[in-house]
Amino acid sequence: MNFRAVKEVMNRLEARLAQSPSAAYRVPGLWLNPNGPLEAQQVVPEEFFLGRLRAILAQEPQSRVTDGDVPGDWGKNAIAYNLLVRYGAAFDHNGDGSVSPALLANGWRETGTFLKAITLLPFIRSLGCNTVHLLPITSIGQDGHKGDMGSAFAIRDPYALDEHLAEPALGLDVETEFAAFVEAAHHLGIRVVVEFVFRTAAKDAAWAKEHPEWFYWIRADVPDRQPGVATEDTYGAPIFTPEELRAIYDAVGQGRFHELLPPHDIYRNMFTAPPAPETIRMENGAWHGLAPDPRTGQLVPVRIPGAFCDWGPDSEQPPWTDVTYLRLYDHPDFNYIAYNTVRMYAAQLARPENIVRPLWDKIVEVIPHYQTTFAVDGVMIDMGHALPADLKRALVARARQVDPDFALWAEEFNLTPHAREEGYNVCVGPFMQTVRDTERFRGWLRWIHGAGLPVPFMAMAENHNCPRAVHWPGGTAYALYAQTMGAFLPGVPYLHNGIELAEPVPVNTGFDFTNEEVAQWPPARLPLFSAAAMDWTRTDNLIAPLRRVHALREKYRDLCSDASAGTIIPLETANRAITGYIRQQPETTTGLAVLGNSDMHQAHPLTLPHPSATTDLLTDAPLPSRLQPGQVVAYAI
Repeated sequence: MNFRAVKEVMNRLEARLAQSPSAAYRVPGLWLNPNGPLEAQQVVPEEFFLGRLRAILAQEPQSRVTDGDVPGDWGKNAIAYNLLVRYGAAFDHNGDGSVSPALLANGWRETGTFLKAITLLPFIRSLGCNTVHLLPITSIGQDGHKGDMGSAFAIRDPYALDEHLAEPALGLDVETEFAAFVEAAHHLGIRVVVEFVFRTAAKDAAWAKEHPEWFYWIRADVPDRQPGVATEDTYGAPIFTPEELRAIYDAVGQGRFHELLPPHDIYRNMFTAPPAPETIRMENGAWHGLAPDPRTGQLVPVRIPGAFCDWGPDSEQPPWTDVTYLRLYDHPDFNYIAYNTVRMYAAQLARPENIVRPLWDKIVEVIPHYQTTFAVDGVMIDMGHALPADLKRALVARARQVDPDFALWAEEFNLTPHAREEGYNVCVGPFMQTVRDTERFRGWLRWIHGAGLPVPFMAMAENHNCPRAVHWPGGTAYALYAQTMGAFLPGVPYLHNGIELAEPVPVNTGFDFTNEEVAQWPPARLPLFSAAAMDWTRTDNLIAPLRRVHALREKYRDLCSDASAGTIIPLETANRAITGYIRQQPETTTGLAVLGNSDMHQAHPLTLPHPSATTDLLTDAPLPSRLQPGQVVAYAI
């Protein structure tokens, strides 16, 4: 590895240090030393970053996690850290009590950047993680954006990186800084998986001017529907009668995709044909054009509409004001955004002759661009289950053409053979919700004992769309319980950035929130939309126990990654609060037992299925006679 980008960054730092070093600012102690004190320390930025980069390059290169069976299946041996760069690598450097998107003196940012993310890599590696999953890092649209920065999922151009992820102080382009991040990660034996959104785009997407036919357009005189309003003459999710909803759910449930009911005429007539490119202009941050009114044929002003939750058709989720749906198929009878055009594709629409082929070709080449330009190791496909099957197959085939060992991860919740057939190596899966319900978790263990798993799942207690794990009863005890119970199953132990710090602030209120909680966390307070940072100095954290969990997982790597039937044996204990399982391969007498107290309020006696066991491998202490709330033990058999 020649470290071209890393050396370019170092050269800029050395030049600044020699000419006019910046005034000192604060960084978390963990950024300086993953095993050192937590308190923030004053550093000269140029000296700090230069020292961190030199220390990384001084380490012996480490091999990236591999698997010799199936191309891309190294994910089954991955331990992943999920990072929203601008949030997870942010800090209150000037100590004023807040994180601002505005630049500090000499061009340094408080929000997270790739340079600061490089300094996090030794800490991430110290947690036992060998993979970093980056939430979207591409350019962000501004039309309808929420908060003071906008959502990373409102992608203006998937081929362009978010300029806010570069440090202006260096005077380098963001591509160089990202390349340096990947180089440093690979040197430390960390694979890089980047998340992409292929079904939606920012409303002010860069493609709209040149290719308006890739988008849906509505008359500009149609107002957006306000919350709590249910009138059909405003734009929002199409409104259906109760009888129509029953018919829609029945048709979808029975797979009768040729019988999907369309929205009412009043909704369909809001949409127009795409405007001619020469009529399109940017006005107040939004694209506008001229197109024929479907009712009169006269040219009228048109705009790109926002998106909404596409399934179910009676969803009460608030509108997605910062994104729109891409027009993946084109047919005059389906010129509108609805459940049957962007999710449950109507059979009459989803035909080869209706594919918007130039758009598909553009999407299919996104992954190869990041493979060849930055050498990323894999991608996570947001809402992969909602993409047309033919498009997914084309994405997989093209990526594997560039690199046969490239990994494809997906936001797929059903762990079925179909996910494997579609080329996925890792899926989100149901663990996060399942582990919260002890009896449901027992049932799931029994199911995978008999059936095995065709594809690894993400063994996580939280993600960026749900409440933090410490939100649930038990707080930190629950967070550690859930992460530990999943760590030895055939999935990917997965840390959402901040769980190791016992961070309580949610990143987004996507699901599992009450209406009161959603109101409590508006976009101005959510890191997905606004400048924010985790509390890197919190003493009541889970860093040390998570390191022990992952070290034990690594010791039993081959056993834990074995997803075949019979290798997970549920432990049916008399005390229903105590749940667990054995990992053991057929026709062997050795293995690993994991038992946890799912009661987050009181301790329970522990009766071992293997009385000869004496040592808890997670703590190297004697196995206790009682498990404290949320406590998990593991022992060899």
